[in-house]
Amino acid sequence: MNRASVPSAATASAQPTQMTHRAILEAMSGLLLAMFVAMLSSTVVTNALPRIVTDLHGSQTGYTWVVVATLLAMTATTPIWGKLADLFSKKILVQTALVIFSIGSLIAGFAPSMEVLIGARVVQGLGVGGLTALGQVVIASMVTPRERGRYSGYIGATFALATVSGPLIGGLIVDSPLGWRGCFFVGLPVAVLAFGVLQKTLHLPVVRRTDVRIDYLGASLIVGGVSLLLVWVSLAGNQFAWGSITSGLLVLGGIVILAVAVYVESVAPEPIIPLRLFKDRTTALATTASILIGVAMFGSTVYLSQYFQLARGMSPTHAGLMSISMVGGLLVSSIVTGRIISDTGLWKRWLVGGMALVIVGLGLLGQIDADTNLAVVGLFMAILGVGLGATMQNLVLAVQNNTAQSDMGAASSVVAFFRSMGGSIGVSALGALLANQVADKVSTGLAAMGISTSGHASHTIPDLGSLPAPVRALYEQSFGEGIGEIFLVALPFAILAFVCVLFIREVPLRTTILREDEVAPVDAELGSR
Repeated sequence: MNRASVPSAATASAQPTQMTHRAILEAMSGLLLAMFVAMLSSTVVTNALPRIVTDLHGSQTGYTWVVVATLLAMTATTPIWGKLADLFSKKILVQTALVIFSIGSLIAGFAPSMEVLIGARVVQGLGVGGLTALGQVVIASMVTPRERGRYSGYIGATFALATVSGPLIGGLIVDSPLGWRGCFFVGLPVAVLAFGVLQKTLHLPVVRRTDVRIDYLGASLIVGGVSLLLVWVSLAGNQFAWGSITSGLLVLGGIVILAVAVYVESVAPEPIIPLRLFKDRTTALATTASILIGVAMFGSTVYLSQYFQLARGMSPTHAGLMSISMVGGLLVSSIVTGRIISDTGLWKRWLVGGMALVIVGLGLLGQIDADTNLAVVGLFMAILGVGLGATMQNLVLAVQNNTAQSDMGAASSVVAFFRSMGGSIGVSALGALLANQVADKVSTGLAAMGISTSGHASHTIPDLGSLPAPVRALYEQSFGEGIGEIFLVALPFAILAFVCVLFIREVPLRTTILREDEVAPVDAELGSR
């Protein structure tokens, strides 16, 4: 057969060469550095947020949007990055994401106002979306599903290291002469190092395709629809009423745009999110579970730092130390379950057990307030961490095991996309709920003290050190009670995710990178040349 007549699909499915363990680790080194800097960008700023919002004269809504802006950009662009990975060089895409992230970090570090900072966080989110989506895709290009659990443990360890070190580094920087702005500069040297290591160690085959078509319309519609819904859940109840005309227009607009996006994706030659993926039961259920886990995980845990600083009066450094219990549980759980899954090929039991622990952890954290013993809070966080460590990576693994290599980028990013979308919704909605609860509790308390609330900005995060002792105690009690309540609100979402996981059918992990239906045609094609 003439080489020119070989279809691009066959070329894309050419049997990859099996890599040695050492070669995989070398290739993963730069990738893990890139993923570390992406995760660090969120965790390093967590303990700085109260100080940032105070210095830039922001509000509880601003606090929420510093987090949501990155999540929103990451969420909306994750499937786009994943699709591009199926069409272009994965190495160049990872390096491009690093550059975009670095530009956003520089802008954030010099931000003179909350508006500029939030805009910079959007740019950061574009890069983080690429690094998050592409990490799993690159690993899937090198490692079989059966062995992937072993390497997913390294990803879990990287995640844990970034989550532990981020708040500690952030807290130390905030308490140092560098101030909170240093938190946005700390990741830049790591990003530069990751770029260089990737250039030297990551060598993947690049599929050259002449029929590449990028679905710009579908990508724009997905970004637009998701953005409108996230703006709604973030601002409703504060900037406008939940039942207002503005709310109705945002919800209607988001739903209509997403409905059009579904139609466009169903007819596009190269859809950003191939709808055929959802015909697979495992992908459909794992995707649904990812949304729900995102709401429960991001929506509740992102406010733990606020709890420790505003309800317990801790410094940023001290608040960072408190995260060790949860991340330690996540670290041990992800590494241990990954190893066991690689040895046995069985994964569903760990998903089910992990989700059960997530439910228990959220339920226990729902009982905390400003007076709960810190050792007890740490124990509850550890339980939640163990559950998340056994759940997050293995949901992606279950989907990848059922997915053709030609769709690996799209499928992997779809899971990450919906988890991030759930996280964005959770952070926005629970942040708005927390702001309203705290405002109501503070207003009621001030009135009981005989203090006028006419000049009091109810949604503003105060500098506790400058408040009279009775007012400070009121704020601490209000934040403590409010944080506990949002864990209880997140609990039903975790229960629904548990139900989805129960109905996922366990398919033994395959020991080849390609599925059987991909290998046979390619072997025949190669034999006829």
